[in-house]
Order: sequence, then C-alpha cells, then structure tokens
Amino acid sequence: MSFVTVSCTEFVDVLASKAPVPGGGGASALVGAVGTALGSMVGNLTVGKKKYADVEADIYAIMDKAAALQKELLRLVDEDAVVFEPLSKAYGIPKDDPNREKIMEDALKAACSVPMDIMRACCKAIELHEELAAKGSALALSDVGVGVIFCKSALMGASLNVFINTKSMTDKAYAAQIEKEADGLLAKYCAQADKIYDAVITRLR
Repeated sequence: MSFVTVSCTEFVDVLASKAPVPGGGGASALVGAVGTALGSMVGNLTVGKKKYADVEADIYAIMDKAAALQKELLRLVDEDAVVFEPLSKAYGIPKDDPNREKIMEDALKAACSVPMDIMRACCKAIELHEELAAKGSALALSDVGVGVIFCKSALMGASLNVFINTKSMTDKAYAAQIEKEADGLLAKYCAQADKIYDAVITRLR
C-alpha cells in the first residue's frame, strides 16, 4: 500500500489508528513535502511577473530543486513504512533467540536510515526557503514562513525517529556517528529556519 496515493482523510485515519505504519517518520516526510510545496507555490506566484524579472532564472532553479525534494519526501513517506515493518517484527522475537540481537541491530540501522534522509531533504528545503524569502513575491511572503516552519517541524520530527532507534543500538560507535550528523543538522538548520521565519514575521508586522 502506498500512503501517498490515498486520500488525505484515509492517510489521517490510518495514522490515527494502532497500525504500526505510517508513524512519526512518515508523517514528518509528508509535512516536509507540504512545506516544500509551499515554497514551490511561492515560486509559481513569482515567475512571469515583470517586477521579479531579474530573479526569474533563480526562481526557476529553486522550483526545479523543490520539485525534486517534494518527490523525494513523498517517496520517503512510503519508504519509512517499509523499513519500520521489519523492526516492529524484530521486537517480537523471543529474547532467548540467538539471532535476535543481529536481526534487531540490522533493523534498527535500516529504520534510522530513512529518517536521516528525511532530515537531509528538509535541510535542503529550508535553504530554498531562505532564497525565496529574499527573491519571491512579497504577496506570498506568508507562505514562505509557513513552508519553512513546516520543514523545520519535519526536520525535528524525523530526528526523534533517529534517536529512538540509535538509543537501542548495541553498535555504539555507529549510533554516535549517526547522532552526531543529526545533531549537526538540527543545530544549523533549525536556527536557519528560525531566522527565515523571523525575517518573514518582521516584514509582515
């Protein structure tokens, strides 16, 4: 089942249920895709306007990148469900099973990989919003603010799905490496998103 081809109502209903997927990771990817789409909308409202003719080429370049990120984030909605399923099954393996530890470790690493990809994609989307805040149509400035906060929320949400898995890993060196990257992305891009949002709200108020 693809969670990105069902209706919004169906997605939310399944998300609200006790079904193991989608969960916070898939929801974060979807929120990131929506935030990125808002950036694309700002681009579409900017191009073709005489007032913004001098930045039109830049806006088109941003829109191309945003379209690729939207596609990637929607793919990750489903991919997160794919990698979580083996982990949910691994938790059910009896603790005295000699293969349990390796199966669990492999499943935890796989389950970490997708949220990390979601985080990386959201960081790229935040960078696009910074350029849109500076060059996009002033009439759509509020949408830049909404988009960047969505991307920040998705970044933070995906990080929680990283940390809940690294915490259970026995390979502490691998876990530390993943956590270091995640912490770095959070530190840099949450601050960048806040700066963009603050710039938007200052211009609006």
